[in-house]
Amino acid sequence: MRIGISRERKSPPDNRVAFTPIQCVALQQRYPQIQILVESSPDRCFSDDQYKEVGIKVADSLQDCDIIFNIKEIPKQYLIPDKTYFFFSHTIKKQPYNQAMLKDILAKNIKLIDYEVLRWESGQRVLGFGRYAGVVGTYNGLLVYGKKHKLFHLKPAHQCANYAEMLTQALMAKIPPIRIAVTGGGRVAQGALDMLRALRIREVTPNQYLHIQYNEPVFVQLNSPDLYVHPTLTHWDTKHFYQHHQEYHSQFMPYAHKTDLLVNGIYWTNDLPQLFKPENTLPNEAFPEVIADISCDIHGSVPITYEATSIANPVIGWNRISQQPCSAYTENSIDIMAVGNLPNELPKDASEEFGEMLMQHIIPELMESNSKLLQHATIAENGNLTADFQYLSDYVQ
Repeated sequence: MRIGISRERKSPPDNRVAFTPIQCVALQQRYPQIQILVESSPDRCFSDDQYKEVGIKVADSLQDCDIIFNIKEIPKQYLIPDKTYFFFSHTIKKQPYNQAMLKDILAKNIKLIDYEVLRWESGQRVLGFGRYAGVVGTYNGLLVYGKKHKLFHLKPAHQCANYAEMLTQALMAKIPPIRIAVTGGGRVAQGALDMLRALRIREVTPNQYLHIQYNEPVFVQLNSPDLYVHPTLTHWDTKHFYQHHQEYHSQFMPYAHKTDLLVNGIYWTNDLPQLFKPENTLPNEAFPEVIADISCDIHGSVPITYEATSIANPVIGWNRISQQPCSAYTENSIDIMAVGNLPNELPKDASEEFGEMLMQHIIPELMESNSKLLQHATIAENGNLTADFQYLSDYVQ
């Protein structure tokens, strides 16, 4: 089995990689039938030389490989026919910017396995970069808050050598007695919680958050039962909630009135209520001054996230008076951090964690002749959409 690690070709370039040099060595030692080839890249967080130094071959082409791992989607002109690819395709919601790529995948007889839909029978995702998105996004939220109020200065995460340096930066900051609300219950929220706990910020319950005043910084995690309510059901029913999102209403505003920094990690779908309405941000109501919208759904759970931001320019503003976009860090602005590729700010740490999950859960499945896990995550095969993804038929016509 010849496995290739592809060069990332999206712009701006992504620095992450599916397997680190040491993980490549470990894979070949654990599975002698595997040969790994790394495509040369000037952008990867681990250099070509770092792979060569541990005996991993680096080449200009992956034409001879059977299976190719990438992180982000691949521009269609670089897709090699008749291969098996693993990457985040960003097609399952019929994203228009990747429509042509999926058409080309079908035309080139490529087998596409999407990381995003690798799920256990419980429905939980097998792997992802969500935890590091939560870690970095929370750090960025604190950075924006400190800058907005001229309280402390934090080095941007992408300028830190690794997670340890970033955490050290945050630990040195004198965080005032602010109130932080973390929304969501998945990997993103877990990363946010990990970061806040590492900073030794006090964690409180939703009821305490609403009714007790504190003279120290505190944070609360708000999950679906805290955020949404059904107009007639008197008891929370998780199954009903996931099957009937559209029947529920948001009950976030009481928390919003108590919050200085909102860290949003909700996995949002179009039938899920927004956390609030833009008019809720008018100056007559207390509202978070800084939002770290890690989910980064445009006009999604945070309706005033009107565009995604970049690592280079991470913050946009929303004017509470005019109810219009504005420059960040200005009078009457709510400042929103909405970077869409947060894990790329700590690419080595994020790659190491992702590669470990691939080695633990996915490579053993590749050794199986008939893996249900991989089958259910396969979007395209033999020139056709698979059964689970027939709903994309109109998208590729």
